[in-house]
Amino acid sequence: MSTEELVRVTPRGLYCPSGDFYIDPWQPVSKALITHAHGDHLRGGSDEYYLAAAGAGLARLRLPADASVHELPYGRRVTFGDTEISLHPAGHVLGSAQIRLEKDGEVWVVSGDYKRDPDPTCAAFEVVPCDVFISEATFALPAYRWTDTPTVAREILTWWHDNRRRGLASVLFAYALGKAQRVLAELAALTDDAVFVHGALAGLTDVYRAHGIKMLETLPATVAGKSDYAGALILAPPSAAGSPWMRRFGEHRTGFCSGWMRIRGDRRRRGYDRGFVLSDHADWPSLLRTCHETGARRILLTHGYTDALCRYLREQGVDAAALRTEYGAEE
Repeated sequence: MSTEELVRVTPRGLYCPSGDFYIDPWQPVSKALITHAHGDHLRGGSDEYYLAAAGAGLARLRLPADASVHELPYGRRVTFGDTEISLHPAGHVLGSAQIRLEKDGEVWVVSGDYKRDPDPTCAAFEVVPCDVFISEATFALPAYRWTDTPTVAREILTWWHDNRRRGLASVLFAYALGKAQRVLAELAALTDDAVFVHGALAGLTDVYRAHGIKMLETLPATVAGKSDYAGALILAPPSAAGSPWMRRFGEHRTGFCSGWMRIRGDRRRRGYDRGFVLSDHADWPSLLRTCHETGARRILLTHGYTDALCRYLREQGVDAAALRTEYGAEE
């Protein structure tokens, strides 16, 4: 078995020397393999992009029109230099992928961001056996444990309807790619009411619809002549909070969907009326479960509470270390 590092950290990003490509680079490169379309993993300027076919529409929406985007079906094996790669579902957002690399019988998997909870808007996470597993650690503390999503969806619906009875608009903040569409899909199992959306969500939601994903009907929150939003639910990105855009909704209540809402103090500090614990990342039990199920003899951790998870894994006899990257917690 090879002792060569199949992936290493460089000033431009995670680099595979034997395949001469980068994974989610943070600077422009010649060949970029992309795990998913969130802005900290998909950045413009590279010559060529390779990503899962299901995420190509999102990538093209976020990249310049002349970007060279190559689509790879999940599971198809492709060779770059001396390295064979394939993409496997990560369960994070539409088209998210883990990247499996194999050379001389050694297998590495770069997970990108992932979750293990069911999600009607994307393919479920696939456990990929490997020798080395590169995992995120966004919510790698024992306090972060998720409630099942249908329960959270019912909490959102109850909050919305309670506000409606009081003549108030409900403004729910959710990350524009992935979280907003997941909320729309989960609510579609509970109601037929339409939802107003911020412009930043509209195009992304259209891509999800083009993939046949069932979601609630959406209307632009800038409907001509619309002045009374009492009783309505409005979905918006967190960046809209406190902006002049909010004035159109009159008296309203605010909510925020995020894994960070598990810690009550976070909601108070951020100034939301209500927090809903809904994350597109793995919680603490899922991180431990995944690291175990891959069978990896070595675990490398990126972005998040890497020190805490490293320490825990080492106490369990696992060879674990942190990788310094420029990925962030988009939540």
